[in-house]
Amino acid sequence: MSSISPEELAKKLGAGLLSFPVTHFTRAFDFDETPYREHIEWLLAHKPVGLFSAGGTGEFFSLTLQEFSAVVRAAVQQTSGRVPVVAGCGYGTASAKQFVQAAEAAGADGILLFPPYLLNSEAKGLMAHVEAVCASTHLGVIVYNRDNAILNEDALEQLCARCPNLVGFKDGHGDIELMTRIYVRLGDRLTYIGGLPTAETYALPYLEMGVTTYSSAIFNFLPNFALNFHSAVLRRDHQEVRRQLREFVLPYIAIRNRRKGYAVSIVKAGMRAVGRSAGPVRAPLVELDRADMEALTKLISDRS
Repeated sequence: MSSISPEELAKKLGAGLLSFPVTHFTRAFDFDETPYREHIEWLLAHKPVGLFSAGGTGEFFSLTLQEFSAVVRAAVQQTSGRVPVVAGCGYGTASAKQFVQAAEAAGADGILLFPPYLLNSEAKGLMAHVEAVCASTHLGVIVYNRDNAILNEDALEQLCARCPNLVGFKDGHGDIELMTRIYVRLGDRLTYIGGLPTAETYALPYLEMGVTTYSSAIFNFLPNFALNFHSAVLRRDHQEVRRQLREFVLPYIAIRNRRKGYAVSIVKAGMRAVGRSAGPVRAPLVELDRADMEALTKLISDRS
């Protein structure tokens, strides 16, 4: 059971850069625990302030409940309290609560709540979903605002009043006006996390809206670059941020945008490029084709 209160969790996650480790698979697409643990240890050496296990980059939606438990438990055991471990959860309300219970049993410190599966719903229904999940756990919950699950400032204000353990808001929607309205209304009631792919692109403008941290997928294979970029953002070093965007992030995004699903696939490809393979992605994701892999490898080698 986690010893971190929801309030502590929110404070810790807002204090630096977050890492979203990939989930390692064997060639037969089974969870590969040993290299996963080794990867987490390598990430921890670079001082992220939190790890999000079995998140979007970790292919949460490809994991069975049993696999999810194994992934989160491995992350918790390997981390051993050095930083908080937040577990991704999702699907419909009943299923999300099962994943929450599994995350609790595995020792997670918090929950990242993904949008419900497939459905578009009214705000009232979405709020009921978030409230039910929050009520099912003592852990701090971060709601992921994206796709078919967009909460506005009115809905969030009501949820914050009803759910003391709703402590974080991750934005994957990219509506600057909405983000501004939310921050102005709720202020420091929540910790705000950037969650647009690729988060580095939005980091500087989002900082002005109270988003002090973000989840960096690039951290998986170029942790020093990710940390240096975040540091430049916090210094509001516009010239350095623009340079790093121009030389690496935007070319990286250009490759990512060539195929659907590359936002995850490109991260595992990046790990192969630096000699730290995490195995294949699971269907329906596809691997980078040969030309894209060669372009990514060259781009990464130019940063070494």
